[in-house]
Amino acid sequence: MKAFLIMIVTASALMVAGQAAANEALAKKSGCLACHGVDKKVLGPGFKDVAAKYKGDASAEGKLVTKVKVGGSGVWGPMPMPANSPQVKDADIKTIVKWILSL
Repeated sequence: MKAFLIMIVTASALMVAGQAAANEALAKKSGCLACHGVDKKVLGPGFKDVAAKYKGDASAEGKLVTKVKVGGSGVWGPMPMPANSPQVKDADIKTIVKWILSL
């Protein structure tokens, strides 16, 4: 039984790691990593900094989805974030934002 539980936990961890890699690849394909690093600022903030800023904010996902879609400025400094819609699908934006907030 113990071996079975270890196998389930290991399989779950591999699935989560695989999903995280897929979401990072989606962010890269969508152009997000041209301006953001996962753990460091590039032109815009690092994704881990974004996750930390919005930790515990129940409205963060909706706010960030809108920000990614329509763009904006002023939250992280004077550099504006361009709109990413319609070139990035809404479902992809939501997936990327959920991934960022999970970091």
